[in-house]
Amino acid sequence: MRTREKRSIIRGRRQPEEEEEEVEMATAEEEEEVAVEDVPEGEETEGGDETEAEAPRRPRGKQGKCRRVRQEFDSNIGCRRVPPGVQPLAVKGKGRMRSRVTWDLCLAWYRALPEAQQTRIARMGFRHLLLVRPFHLDVPYLEALRERWEEDCKAFIMPWGHMIPTLEDVAYLTGLPVQGEPVVGLERRDYHDDIAELLGPEFVAGRRRPIRSILLGSLSEAVGLRGRRRGPLETLDEFYTGVCGALDLGDQSEERSVRIFVSYLFGCLLFATQSSQMNCKFVLLLRDLAQAGRYAWGAAMLGHLFSLLPSSSQRSQSTGGFTPFLQIWGYTRFPMGRGTLVEGRQTMVPLMTRWEVAPDPRVTDRRAGDVRVALDHYPHEQVVWTPYAGEADASHPAVAAARPLFDRHLLLLCLGTCEVLYLELVVRTLGWHQLAIEVPSLGREGHSRRRFFAEDRDWGADHGSTVAYWREGGEQVVRQTALLDSSAYMEDYQARYARRLRLDRRVMPESQAIRLLEGRLAE
Repeated sequence: MRTREKRSIIRGRRQPEEEEEEVEMATAEEEEEVAVEDVPEGEETEGGDETEAEAPRRPRGKQGKCRRVRQEFDSNIGCRRVPPGVQPLAVKGKGRMRSRVTWDLCLAWYRALPEAQQTRIARMGFRHLLLVRPFHLDVPYLEALRERWEEDCKAFIMPWGHMIPTLEDVAYLTGLPVQGEPVVGLERRDYHDDIAELLGPEFVAGRRRPIRSILLGSLSEAVGLRGRRRGPLETLDEFYTGVCGALDLGDQSEERSVRIFVSYLFGCLLFATQSSQMNCKFVLLLRDLAQAGRYAWGAAMLGHLFSLLPSSSQRSQSTGGFTPFLQIWGYTRFPMGRGTLVEGRQTMVPLMTRWEVAPDPRVTDRRAGDVRVALDHYPHEQVVWTPYAGEADASHPAVAAARPLFDRHLLLLCLGTCEVLYLELVVRTLGWHQLAIEVPSLGREGHSRRRFFAEDRDWGADHGSTVAYWREGGEQVVRQTALLDSSAYMEDYQARYARRLRLDRRVMPESQAIRLLEGRLAE
């Protein structure tokens, strides 16, 4: 009898983690970059470069299973009980979001490269982004934010109206070029010969065809940085020094070395996905490094982020896209996260360099719920619609070059991804009053074709009309000068999204909501 009762208790305690495994397995089947035929039997499948909070789940053997059974669980928060006096930094409960962005190694690698290679990478449009010091990812803030993404209108459903990151945000915050040639080109069913030519034959040695993705860990391994990660007590400067000493470019040519680094930059930062692999389609864009400097990388990054938000906002525990940009974008509009503007950095470019985000040692599963409630009760009049009013274009090269695009209808291209930017829904970011608009009446449709294809595809030809539309600069957004305010829009908006505006569903007294908000702002 006692044995039967013990088994039932153990089974009950194991259920939350088993459900979590099922969610991750279901998500893995949907990930765009992972092709089963890419990984031969016995080949390692982990990325190897995730930070401590982003490390993938390892297969558990018998020893791990027994250790899991012995662990105590707190039924109130659904995660492991933390002993008194221990900070719950590693507490990971059911449903927690993880980001695949690995930033420290990428910037340390760039700083360790020879000056000539840094110059070539800078000319491709990545110089300003690579000046940003890595900061802590505010996972609860991002988790609460992504839940509000609405695929139909490509916008976040906030209590005060639609909100959409725009090309202006990309240019100001990241310094990436948002004007230039659209990111289109070939997408093959097999990249074996291309990878051998552009990156090196060692990346395809021993692998069976077709090859469609490569491990991020293999890119860092090629320069002697496999498994390199920043220690918990290691400063950024100490980590950079260690990477500089470990970097080994061997006999690689300058172009090949640059391609390997930029491929890693794409896979772990700009075009990060929910896996530890990178789709080889991005490598083809680096065949001509001079041409790579003419692409609108910022627009492609934003389109890629839009394409991944729907899948990551439903049941996935990890998220794709350049999430640090999304985090700082939120801080500039409704500053209620962990980020603070650092004094003395008012002249630094891009704007992401001016923010500092400290890790919160009290992070638990309840923290995301607190952010949801704080968003529900955030004062509408404190939302910042035009955060760049005092910035001069002369200080921001990417902004000065792309200024004519900031009030235009556009479609965002990133190879097989074509995402709509519904700027008409957020004209308050232009300093105008918002008109009530039906999304279907806008008359533009996009698509996201991120699967692997049986035949080679030329997206330049398939997106022919969209490419022409981009090169013509889209269409001008019409300003409604007769509007005196945005009240009609808000009435229609609140009626349309009545069920979405209170995601938390908990009733909170106004006094308690104010205290919660004041506490978050004081942090």
